[in-house]
Amino acid sequence: MNLKQLEVFLAVAESCSFSRAAEKSFLTQSTVSQHIFSLENEFALKLFDRTGKGALLTEAGRLLLLHTRRVIAEAGQIPIILNRFKGLEEALLRLGGSNIPGSYMIPDFLPYFQRKHPGVTIILSQGDSRETIERLKREEVELAILGSRFYGEEHVYTPVTVDKIELVVNSGHRWNRTEKISLEDLIDESFIFREPGSGTDRTVRAALTAAGFAVEKLNCKIFLGSNEAVKQAIRSGAGISFLSRMSVKNECEQGELRMVKIEGLNISRHIYLATLQGRELSPAAKAFSALITDHYLAEEEREEA
Repeated sequence: MNLKQLEVFLAVAESCSFSRAAEKSFLTQSTVSQHIFSLENEFALKLFDRTGKGALLTEAGRLLLLHTRRVIAEAGQIPIILNRFKGLEEALLRLGGSNIPGSYMIPDFLPYFQRKHPGVTIILSQGDSRETIERLKREEVELAILGSRFYGEEHVYTPVTVDKIELVVNSGHRWNRTEKISLEDLIDESFIFREPGSGTDRTVRAALTAAGFAVEKLNCKIFLGSNEAVKQAIRSGAGISFLSRMSVKNECEQGELRMVKIEGLNISRHIYLATLQGRELSPAAKAFSALITDHYLAEEEREEA
């Protein structure tokens, strides 16, 4: 069974005539008969009674007519739907975001994207960097924005922006008004870390090790699963932590938290846009990729100016 056979069946059913259906379909009468014969043969059911009054539907034919009209109507909508999709008038985009991009970057960028493409519906799934790349591999999301790069032939990574990681303390901490501390000063403090698997955690550990500081020296007894939980624990005096600058910008401006410089240590990482190797992106995904890259490039240029 194919769509053309159903279109011919509908023409015969509505005209009660093989000859008139042939004229309407721009086919020969024998071709119309062949299409109907194929349908009857496939289902082993008679669809028309050939009578002196014309081709009349059998009960099986009436049932098929009911569903054929629905199928033909739906098929007629396909070009409209796909053209809307192509023109971003009506599209669904599934994104994956690790904790920092998912909580801060993407929400900040969405109003700008929606002004450009109001017909795109966005669904964002969040998790740590490892969870996010796994969602991409399973094709649960089309694009992933994350703060870590996992090496493998199946991924393509495009740098979007640079995320700076800072040591963060609360307003009552003894370093609140200190401009700079040493690496050794960290040993006496209580630390709060993100859960293993987060991009921030991996970046901080790698940077401390590269600076010649043994991470094992840190007094860390608290591991929390989200950036917001870490910030709240800092506010309450449970300890200090390394956090993304973009995640604490508002709290630092309001005086709730403070970023403290460490002599000889600058921690930063790229935020990447990840896609699957060899997969064609939808028009919505292409538009999102281009706009978010240009948006943050322009932002970096403004900060440097």
